[in-house]
Amino acid sequence: MTTLRIDVPYMARVEGEGALNIIVEDGEIKHLELNIFEPPRFFEAFLRGRHYMEAPDITARICGICPVAYQMSSSHALEKILGVQISPEIRALRRLLYCAEWIESHALHIYLLHAPDFLGYESAISMAADPDLRPAVEMGLRMKKIGNELLAAIGGREIHPLSPTVGGFYRAPSKNQLLALKSELEWGLEASLKTVAWTATLDFPDFEPDYELVSLRHPDEYPMNEGRIVSNKGLDIPMEAFEEHFPNDHVAHSNAVQVYHRDHGSYNTGPLARLNLNLDKLTPLAREALEKTGHAFPTNNPFKSIVARAVEVVLAYEEALNIIDNYVRPEPSRIEAEPKAGWGCHITEAPRGMLYHRYELDDNGLILSCRIDAPTAQNLKRMEDDLWEFVPQILSLPHDEATLRCEQLVRNYDPCISCATHFLKLNIIER
Repeated sequence: MTTLRIDVPYMARVEGEGALNIIVEDGEIKHLELNIFEPPRFFEAFLRGRHYMEAPDITARICGICPVAYQMSSSHALEKILGVQISPEIRALRRLLYCAEWIESHALHIYLLHAPDFLGYESAISMAADPDLRPAVEMGLRMKKIGNELLAAIGGREIHPLSPTVGGFYRAPSKNQLLALKSELEWGLEASLKTVAWTATLDFPDFEPDYELVSLRHPDEYPMNEGRIVSNKGLDIPMEAFEEHFPNDHVAHSNAVQVYHRDHGSYNTGPLARLNLNLDKLTPLAREALEKTGHAFPTNNPFKSIVARAVEVVLAYEEALNIIDNYVRPEPSRIEAEPKAGWGCHITEAPRGMLYHRYELDDNGLILSCRIDAPTAQNLKRMEDDLWEFVPQILSLPHDEATLRCEQLVRNYDPCISCATHFLKLNIIER
């Protein structure tokens, strides 16, 4: 009997700490675990007893890459309990804020975290040392910076913005503040179109699992803050039915919960799912950019998520410019409400995928309970299922190439700002 053991003790350049352990006997996988061993963070526990106005700022600390998503899912859920109806001007500013987050997060992922895997470099720094690739890295950094500047203009700072809150914003920017960024956003739109064309030239492994793709869908626009939950397997439900259809489980080998669809098991949420399920809602330039790639969408190839992200960057720049051109400063910038007991939930589309928040309040507006399902928790089971299907294809490859393919597969799902130089450190022992 031939036993092949793949031990990945630490996964770097992902958000948090994890390991991958695989045992193959005579070409058949006998054991596979994506072990998330980062200590629990207990956000849902220490939110209990807090006033509802604290929730958006506290939950934003869950992630430094996508704090806006946590602020938005939290605020919308609480507004449902309180009966708050935001104005069209606040709604537009929230969508602009989300565009900023998509820009900075997607640009980071595409150029600094994912592209090195496709091109065989250990990091974006190594890519930049190549004279042919340095301009691409510099372009990606400038694109991300523009997203950060837009976040700061709206939210007061780039990471964990201060202004977003339940009911709107503590302070809304003036139109002149936003117009000051217009020339850079126009440059970014052109750069994003080049990014789509560039990602389309990358080498994509031949791998298309039978996914259930799940995202929000809105009748009038590409989904960010609102919509119904839909899938390519026929699901079409309101957000309020999320927990009925999507339970979460703790597995013995992980400190992170795994969310699954009760009827179909694992599912894929994120840019690939959003694009596949909302092709008809793309903005004109985003649609044109996708068509020019020559890649057929919808597709179940997770490696092409980098193309989907690039298309969403075009959409975010395009929408940001349109919102700024038509911007009316909301007056007031925040709709106030009295504390009220009740239950409410909401989902918004974080860069990585659907982000679910649910809260229960007492009469004084104190949080009795909450549930938060991050996109990564929803994708973890699908990542493992992908590895079960994909690893047999790479067992015969040289060590370095097998490592690269595993890096790419996991990176399809989970961008990060970790400064480590390698995503996976593989030790393969055959005996």
